[in-house]
Amino acid sequence: MCAQDAFQTQRSQLVELLVSGSLEGFESILDRLLSREVLSWEDYEGLSLVGQPISHLARRLLDTIWNKGAWGCEQLTAAVREAQADSQPPELPSSWDPHSPHPARDLQSHRPAIVRRLYGHVEGVLDLTQQRGFISQYETDEIRRPIFTSSQRARRLLDLATVKANGLAAFLLQCIQELPVPLALPFEDAACKKYMSKLRTVISAQSRFLSTYDGAENLCLEEVYTENVLEIQMEVGMAGPSQQSPTTLGLEELFSTRDHFNKEADTVLVVGEAGSGKSTLLQQLHLLWASGRAFQEFLFVFPFSCRQLQCLVKPLSMRTLLFEHCCWPDLGPQDVFQVLLDHPERILLTFDGFDEFRFRFTDQERHCCPTAPTSVQSLLFNLLQGNLLKNARKVLTSRPSAVSASLRKHVRTELSLKGFSEEGIELYLRKRHREPGVADRLLCLLRATSALHGLCHLPVFSWMVSKCHEELLLQGRGSPKTTTDMYLLILRHFLLHASPLPLANHGLGPSLIQGRLPTLLHLGRLALWGLGTCCYVFSAKQLQAAHVDSEDLSLGFLVLAKRVVPGSTAPLEFLHITFQCFFAAFYLALSADTPPSSLRHLFQDHRPESSPLARVLPKLFLRGSRCREGSVAALLQGAEPHNLQITGAFLAGLLSQEHRSLLAECQASETALLRRWDCVQRCLTRSLHEHFRSIPPALPGEAKSMHALPGFLWLIRSLYEMQEERLAREAVRRLNVGHLKLTFCGVGPAECAALAFVLRHLRRPVALQLDHNSVGDIGVEQLLPCLGVCKALYLRDNNISDRGICKLVEHALRCEQLQKLALFNNKLTDGCAHSMARLLACKQNFLALRLGNNHITAAGAEVLAQGLRTNNSLQFLGFWGNQVGDEGAQALAAALGDHQSLRWLSLVGNNIGSVGAQALALMLEKNMALEELCLEENHVQDEGVCFLAKGLARNSSLKVLKLRGNTFSPEEIEKLSHQDTRLLL
Repeated sequence: MCAQDAFQTQRSQLVELLVSGSLEGFESILDRLLSREVLSWEDYEGLSLVGQPISHLARRLLDTIWNKGAWGCEQLTAAVREAQADSQPPELPSSWDPHSPHPARDLQSHRPAIVRRLYGHVEGVLDLTQQRGFISQYETDEIRRPIFTSSQRARRLLDLATVKANGLAAFLLQCIQELPVPLALPFEDAACKKYMSKLRTVISAQSRFLSTYDGAENLCLEEVYTENVLEIQMEVGMAGPSQQSPTTLGLEELFSTRDHFNKEADTVLVVGEAGSGKSTLLQQLHLLWASGRAFQEFLFVFPFSCRQLQCLVKPLSMRTLLFEHCCWPDLGPQDVFQVLLDHPERILLTFDGFDEFRFRFTDQERHCCPTAPTSVQSLLFNLLQGNLLKNARKVLTSRPSAVSASLRKHVRTELSLKGFSEEGIELYLRKRHREPGVADRLLCLLRATSALHGLCHLPVFSWMVSKCHEELLLQGRGSPKTTTDMYLLILRHFLLHASPLPLANHGLGPSLIQGRLPTLLHLGRLALWGLGTCCYVFSAKQLQAAHVDSEDLSLGFLVLAKRVVPGSTAPLEFLHITFQCFFAAFYLALSADTPPSSLRHLFQDHRPESSPLARVLPKLFLRGSRCREGSVAALLQGAEPHNLQITGAFLAGLLSQEHRSLLAECQASETALLRRWDCVQRCLTRSLHEHFRSIPPALPGEAKSMHALPGFLWLIRSLYEMQEERLAREAVRRLNVGHLKLTFCGVGPAECAALAFVLRHLRRPVALQLDHNSVGDIGVEQLLPCLGVCKALYLRDNNISDRGICKLVEHALRCEQLQKLALFNNKLTDGCAHSMARLLACKQNFLALRLGNNHITAAGAEVLAQGLRTNNSLQFLGFWGNQVGDEGAQALAAALGDHQSLRWLSLVGNNIGSVGAQALALMLEKNMALEELCLEENHVQDEGVCFLAKGLARNSSLKVLKLRGNTFSPEEIEKLSHQDTRLLL
């Protein structure tokens, strides 16, 4: 009675304790009481009603416990103390009895530990129980209601197991035993809990809305976010001929991949070109974490922007970085920091835009003390290496060109953000334009103009198309073709919206530009100064120095920086780094302060000691020359190479014949524009010729080969921006190579358009190798103009589907020079078989067709066999890694029996059994041209290999028959290995 008396006296305090926390805390107390049999199942059902105020439930719990007597009162008091201290329930027993006669009772007696074990795995367990038929779709949906946390979903699943008599409880016992033991949760005090709650609130507020590039509107990120193509980056030297395409991941799988460069490292590197959506991807990651929908293995997430970090001049410690430059704890900062140090595995740090961090990565300076101040670059570099907060996960985004080999040594996984797929472009535009018919008309326009469609592969261009949809659809103007066209269109859009109404009918004419020319030059000077000093966020003082005033800001090209360092005035930044480069190019084209001779720094390096590699890359640090500080030449020397490349391409476009006339009417001296144009075209041509001269001579008996570098690609893009046929023809006049290799160069549809524009002027046929890029169906369409000068085209691993290949084949039928196609590791199906069969039947000079690692079945092989019957030239046919099976093998064998030219046939990994082997054996008896047959990794057994051995005995031309990876008995291998040395078993 004494315990009950004390309980009654403390009732008001107990009610306050029970309602002061969350419903999650209240339900954890019920878990403890249920497991100790203080509450019966009927009691629990009355206390777990959804939608009831927690205060009502708390009072009902106290009434129920009072009726249980003194022991019940003591148990509740103990449970409340444990919940307050956040003490962990005892761990589950090491093994369960799978045949327990009372599985539901076992689940109840260990309920707190089971809920903890299920946390983080409940979604997978729900899927499994539904698949096995233990729960219905309706029950699954009820458990997954958005109002429930993961723990609450786990409890509701356990509740179902108690009332269902279909074996669900026993099944859950087995599932739970197989789940990993959770890490100890670092909830030691109220300060840590409050900090975690504040951190989620802050990051949710920062990430919930997507500020558009112009800052004119806020969109709910969830409403417009569209998944990009995210692939695991392959190591260049690891790409064997039979290797599958890189794995494509969803954002929530960011940390799940097992393909590691360095298993000891903690950093995930996400690389992508400017405008590919790296910042938005991180913002979506932050939102998913803050809303509790993903990445819940992390208790703390700290987002940083590298362009903001580089502005920090004073030394700082790791504690200062986390608390003062991300989120400050209101209670017990030292206790919170200690939790961070004790549990780094529960921390995620994200660093956006490493390519905008002016300090180059080095691992020479080691810093291991989390409380000792150091420079911001030392802090960042040691975090990435794991010298600080080892085992904390980091995500680093960057353009590929800024990632050095020394940094890659400390990368666990490298992912490549490829931009939008065709489906992604459509989905994004439909999300942005929900008005009837608008998205359909935009998509129709894109499909009719492949150049514009190719640009939209980068999300920044999809945004521009969305922003300028009225101009594109309603005013009947020619669709943009080049990057410069697109940026001039968006410039026109902004100027029209800021201009008086009468100007709105003048288009992007001289009157529109002249009216704002001072503003555009102010912005251009600021942009160039920022590039030259690696500055991408601008203070009020810097804006004033560049004479940028409020009227200039009103255009909308400068917006508030996305993440502002606390305690500082809000800086401004350009809409996107590409806009900063565009305005810098605009300034270089129109400013009277730009000597034409300074423009050469954009396209070449004149250092006497420079290597061919340095010459082709437009990294123009002429350190031997002396330039006046702040001059155009000095700023160009100080800019990052990747920004110079973009700026150079924009300048070439602005000085093109199409746009030069527009700028000339705004420029007092047309002669100055012509001098700049002359300088740019000479520099482009000279840089390309220097690159061609650096190509080593061909080996005896081999064609001269050139492995181009990304810098070469930017020179080609600059030529494309100028859109002058004569210049393109002159640029490649001296290119005399038989093989042009651009593998792993980030070639997308826009680069394909540029390559085709220039390469179609080659005087001699070339083998064009574009393996491991992002060509896609749109890029294939862009390459068609240069197909006539290609004797071979290699498009391995380029996300190409039947649609793209059918267009390619249709064009190839008219190209006499084309003799080889390599299309392995794409998305080809039986749908392209008719086109391939037609190619083989019609082109009697065609030599090689490689279709490995696609999705072609027996039906496709049968169609292709029809083309083979009338072909008299094919020498190499690669079919490895498909699914042709026995029927497909029979069709191919029947077509090849009398074939007179085929030398090499690969059917590796095609599910071919003994029936298919028998057909191939009969083919060997007839075909006296084939020299190598590859049948590894199939299902050929002893009977099948006997057929093949007999066929081989009657064939004198075959040099090797590869059969490793099939299922032969040791006796058969022993017998046949001595029978014919051409058999490789």
